[in-house]
Amino acid sequence: MQGTDTAPIELFDPDFVRDPHPILARLRNEQPVREVLLPRGLKVWLVTRYEDVRAVLAAPSVSKNVRVAQELFERHNTNPEARRMFSDALSAHMLNSDPPDHTRLRRLVGKAFTARRIEELRPRIEEITEGLLGAMAGKDEVDLLDAFAFPLPITVICELLGVPQEDRDDFRTWSNTLLSGSRDIEMVSGAATAMAEYLTKLIADKRANPGDDMVTALVQARDEGDRLDENELVAMLFLLLVAGHETTVNLIGNGVLALLRHPDQLAALRADPSLLHGAIEEFLRYDGPVQLATFRFTTQPLAVGGTVIPEGEFLLVSLSSANRDPEKFAEPDRLDVTRPSGGHVAFGHGIHYCLGAPLARLEGEIAIGRLLSRFPELRLAAEPEELTWRVSTIIRGLETLPISPGRPAA
Repeated sequence: MQGTDTAPIELFDPDFVRDPHPILARLRNEQPVREVLLPRGLKVWLVTRYEDVRAVLAAPSVSKNVRVAQELFERHNTNPEARRMFSDALSAHMLNSDPPDHTRLRRLVGKAFTARRIEELRPRIEEITEGLLGAMAGKDEVDLLDAFAFPLPITVICELLGVPQEDRDDFRTWSNTLLSGSRDIEMVSGAATAMAEYLTKLIADKRANPGDDMVTALVQARDEGDRLDENELVAMLFLLLVAGHETTVNLIGNGVLALLRHPDQLAALRADPSLLHGAIEEFLRYDGPVQLATFRFTTQPLAVGGTVIPEGEFLLVSLSSANRDPEKFAEPDRLDVTRPSGGHVAFGHGIHYCLGAPLARLEGEIAIGRLLSRFPELRLAAEPEELTWRVSTIIRGLETLPISPGRPAA
């Protein structure tokens, strides 16, 4: 990743994808607010320091209104194909809105993600976890993502929403494409169209055959006039399905990899399983599942870290960089499962703080705890430098995670 002091630098080159932390550390120290170039050619401002990240995420002069964002995107981008970025049917959800729309949309789904409701899911999450671990027993090598980290959260969110389990692989394919930041606009647009068509059909099915699930509840809220239009309904289901599994997949994958690369921390956690709750917070801080918060733009000039970002400019905040800021965290590049928890921004900050954070935490704690308990000989089945990371403007996650489970515990 190279660039002058003024020219935008290209984010997501191979070095950045492989390990963004050294590059983010340099930016944090030298140019904590500066322009970068994304894979589709869009220039945005990147914010990397902890205090600045929190300030931007809470700033009232920073908007996520998708309709205005689309107009700005067309103004900033001369490629007609790339202008579809915000215009598909999957964009009208609460993550792309400001109050009062955001407040209304979040309220409609918030009751399903209360602490009490999430805790009620614990027995089912444990049951799914044990079944997946049982299927891994006796195998010399497995891809932990395929065998465990993906099927656990996608099963949970599909059951919660009322989505047929047999469709889960389609969601993985669509999600990977939509989050890839690919320059292949036709491929991305095709995935968006396919997912929107599927969700539209699912909504029609739930109208005809209501169930005890969240899709039915949202359909009925829409039909009873609770100010949820059809586009918002489709987009909300998209957000819940994608965010409802991607976060946990990569929390599990990144967390297990971090442990296997730090045997002293793995040994400490095995010796004292009570550390697990805090260790989940450390995994989220050290190499969290979301590296960049989603797009925002300025509605007026915004002073951040000594730089004034003009009105009408896109900006991204690096959650990964904020979580490694030495001004906030002592020895931030060191994994420490005994580190006092709290303070990280892995799930964001402000009104767009991740609604599903309690579910991701619970799934991650059950999954990693049961995995370590079941397989005391667990080890990597590939050299760390051989692992491939996904290219995504949002997600920080592996393509595969080959592991050798070893003999199960007696």
